[in-house]
Amino acid sequence: MGRDLTALFDPASVAVVGASDDPAKYGHAVASQALRAPGRRPVHLVNRRGGTVLGRTAATSLSAIGEPVELVVISVPGAGFEAAVDDALACGAKAIVAITAGFAEAGPAGLARQRVVADRVRAAGAVLVGPNCLGIADNTTELYLASDRFAPGGVALLSQSGNLALELQLRGEPYGLGFSRFVSLGNQADVTLVDLVEDCARHRPTSAIAVYAEDFGDGRAFAAAAAAAGKPVVLLTAGRGSASARSAQSHTGALTTSADVVAAACRDAGVELVRTPREMTVVLAALAAGPRTAGRRTAVFTDGGGHGAVAADAAEDAGLDVPELDAATQDGLRSVLWEQSSVGNPVDLAGMGEQRPLSYADTVGELLAADGVDAVLMTGYFGGYAASEGGLGGGADGGSVLAEGETRAAKEIVAHLAAVPKPLVVQSMYPQSASCRVLSEAGVPVFAATEDAARALAAMTGRLSSGPGAGAVPPLPPAAAPLRDPGYHAVRTLLADAGVPFPAAREVTDEAGLLAAAAEFEGPYVLKALHVLHKSDAGGVALRLADRDALLAAYREMHGRIGAPAYSVEAMADLTDGVELIVGIDRDPRFGPVAMVGLGGVLTETLRDVAFALAPVPAGRAGELLRSLRSAALLDGVRGRPALDVAAAAAAVERITAVAAAHPEIAELEVNPLLVRPDGALALDARAVLH
Repeated sequence: MGRDLTALFDPASVAVVGASDDPAKYGHAVASQALRAPGRRPVHLVNRRGGTVLGRTAATSLSAIGEPVELVVISVPGAGFEAAVDDALACGAKAIVAITAGFAEAGPAGLARQRVVADRVRAAGAVLVGPNCLGIADNTTELYLASDRFAPGGVALLSQSGNLALELQLRGEPYGLGFSRFVSLGNQADVTLVDLVEDCARHRPTSAIAVYAEDFGDGRAFAAAAAAAGKPVVLLTAGRGSASARSAQSHTGALTTSADVVAAACRDAGVELVRTPREMTVVLAALAAGPRTAGRRTAVFTDGGGHGAVAADAAEDAGLDVPELDAATQDGLRSVLWEQSSVGNPVDLAGMGEQRPLSYADTVGELLAADGVDAVLMTGYFGGYAASEGGLGGGADGGSVLAEGETRAAKEIVAHLAAVPKPLVVQSMYPQSASCRVLSEAGVPVFAATEDAARALAAMTGRLSSGPGAGAVPPLPPAAAPLRDPGYHAVRTLLADAGVPFPAAREVTDEAGLLAAAAEFEGPYVLKALHVLHKSDAGGVALRLADRDALLAAYREMHGRIGAPAYSVEAMADLTDGVELIVGIDRDPRFGPVAMVGLGGVLTETLRDVAFALAPVPAGRAGELLRSLRSAALLDGVRGRPALDVAAAAAAVERITAVAAAHPEIAELEVNPLLVRPDGALALDARAVLH
């Protein structure tokens, strides 16, 4: 059920410690906001000098109030912070909002102080937001403990940046976006982002959760909480593009960046990942508007060829499909449009809107009713006739007629949408016009920028809802007995025991062992130098050794050149009609094991055709990842080659990632290549790096 945060969001009483008449102090801003709803609950102002603050008598201490206080805001200099916390707990506080800074963000000593305070709060059965935060607000309970006001609405905003929160509020205003709650995360010493997402998921007035986070804490727990929220979660984060600071010892480590990890977690959890405050606003506006759908087949509808072409490109860039409309839909469109109109996709009125504005509504009606259309993107001049009555149409009288017709068309579009609810987004050169306001007031998102409209539509498609069924974070299996030996054959054995198929192989250290191994299975053979990083690059792999004489010759040459302490003699796999893949797992400090699948072999880092997911990866999800690769066509056979056994490859991915997830001591695990043939999959090489 998660932690009980009732005392944080709907306390029986509030005290602001550090309340001040000085506008330059944060205690002044918070106290001013706290007094906005004096009738909802008692609000006490505390200043060690006493006197009056904001025209009210201030207590010199919490104990001087003379009655219990359920929530205490602490905005005092760092030196007095611990004493203020002790006073709050002594007065029965069940929730503390710590504005005071100078803790974990200041270095190791500050982190140690922060941990002591958090332990003290938890031991008392209370909760702590912060320290180093900017307060909280809950419009649904009239709790105002932040420096700024937030317009009421359905979005819960959880942010590590106060200024970004203000920008989101300003950007959301034109779309009617408001906020149920605002929480400044601060250092998350006690109450974490995960706690807040879980609580907002249970909060009925909250319809969507917006997050700006630089530090996820337990990133995997955040993804799991978002997946289970049952309502949309939109994430804006920073630092996604920075690669891991440690020196990677495998292809997986070299190819995996923070951006890949966050994106994989968001895809698995059904979280909408955005890059800017503007994009977050667009997505939130879309999610607060019309219906959502699992399909992405999009009809682009325009009154000008240029707008249609640009919108079609923007839609595909956003991940939408813009297929040619089927014959029945095209026939339906021809019945309501004139001869020169284009009905393929994009659908273009080709000037008919100037002659008959209701043609906009007729077209939208046909597209919404089409079985082959999941969503509609209308783009171009619509709104222009109502915006300027003397515009196109030939004079004031003609313009007025067109304006009235356009407004009627907007109302009919709303009626069509009510009859057949599908995602509909509009891009208009005149988004504030009367006809566009008819649409937006009915819940149709209207944007000035084409790319915003396309991104909004992408947020409304591809899944029916957020939460269960739309995203799933795989649970980590119980930890297995630790792998002590990261050597090649020990890793092979670990994976083989889990059901991953390998060719026959033997480890050897001299010529006698080499010949004994060759007698156990027939050639052709493969010889590998062990305990050598990136064997292929070092010339430590010899393939297609036809017989024992060729094997012995290769061994002598390789040993004389490399001098490896051990070698592996293996049966050469049949590479005919096969494709080499890579399956790797990198253990992220925030999100745990993250899997990578892609085109493998020696060109892995050059081609960089890879996809990511949180591990372990079920076979079904593994198949989706393989199909998402740029080179996925190779799996189905090209130029007369047979199709490959993708199911066997997906099963191998499931087993490999399950092993890595069960071994937290493994920092990196990689099978490269995983050979996929028409008749199965075979792991040809493996390596592990321990923490």
